[in-house]
Amino acid sequence: MIQFQLDSDKRLFENSLQFAQKQVRKLIEKHPDFYPMYTKAGKWKHDGPAWTRWCDGFLPGMMWMFHRHELAHEGKDTAFWREQAIHYTTPLEPRKHDKEVHDLGFIFLSTYYRWQRLEPKPALDKIVVEAGKTLALRFQENGQYLRSFVGDDSLFIDIMMNVPLVFYAARATGDKKLRDIAMRHAMTTQRVLVRGDGSTAHEGIFDFQTGEFLRQSTQQGYRGDSCWSRGLAWALYGFGTCYEYSRDPHFLATAEACTDYFIRHTPADGIPPWDFNAPVGKRKLLDTSAAAIAASGMLRLSRLVQDPMKGHLYWATGLRILRTLCERHLGKDRGYEGILTGGVYHVHKNLGVDESVMWGDHYFVEGLEHLLRK
Repeated sequence: MIQFQLDSDKRLFENSLQFAQKQVRKLIEKHPDFYPMYTKAGKWKHDGPAWTRWCDGFLPGMMWMFHRHELAHEGKDTAFWREQAIHYTTPLEPRKHDKEVHDLGFIFLSTYYRWQRLEPKPALDKIVVEAGKTLALRFQENGQYLRSFVGDDSLFIDIMMNVPLVFYAARATGDKKLRDIAMRHAMTTQRVLVRGDGSTAHEGIFDFQTGEFLRQSTQQGYRGDSCWSRGLAWALYGFGTCYEYSRDPHFLATAEACTDYFIRHTPADGIPPWDFNAPVGKRKLLDTSAAAIAASGMLRLSRLVQDPMKGHLYWATGLRILRTLCERHLGKDRGYEGILTGGVYHVHKNLGVDESVMWGDHYFVEGLEHLLRK
């Protein structure tokens, strides 16, 4: 692993992780048993709509990472975060049979998978496997993709972060059909949503009766042919994880292409606009959550690429992004209840715009925990 170049970086990241723990502790003390999604005027508890229920795993996911971090550092009290992580994870178990969303990977890979990795138990593994089997039920034979929650004809780039749950279930059970579903979904996404320059579309629309691909579209990007930055971050991270499971070099090449596009088109500080192709005025709106996802994905990808120079580039870029987030975008700077400010949920619905968002906080913590891991 490439080490820090400066001791000041390590102190900055350690202090930021401590701040993250303080923010999460304040959240659960103020709003016990509440699973937030995005802030409104910097506050987690509000009456804003959710659009879809996909974020419940991120809060306990951070708790599991805090617990893991403390386990790795002698003299730390690990009981509190373990107890809280279990408390917030166990209510999610019934969702292993939730057929209404495509986001079971976000929910179960963040929680039960991490729990099982720390404390291997057949009962925990079974829950993760069942969730993977449920997600696989979304597979459309005509078109070869896992359908989004929007409709049978819709494929989201976001699902690349969830399909590893199907890969995991396939590996755990030896079920070749599950692995085939995961592979075919990833190949379809690669073919229809990833462009030749490494940019991505948010959504693909199919004729679900014939399986014919019709067009690229979007729910959250500027337009169908633009590159929504959070979607690009989901792609670079997701294809890298699919490569880890499958060892298919095409997935690694796709993850690299998406990462290279991100690096080429993002400002020097590493924080992208919410959509790379938005008009100049609207491009001023940044998305720190896309930055956090991309940074964590790059840190993982740096271990997988064959070229040592590219691995160094990805590691150094991920570190630089996290440094910028720590120095300029922490919630304490604006009095927000979240860890990061400047995140974006849904521009067109005006939900969580320039706010704290739970996935941004989660992947920011993941990146920090990765950098500080012993």
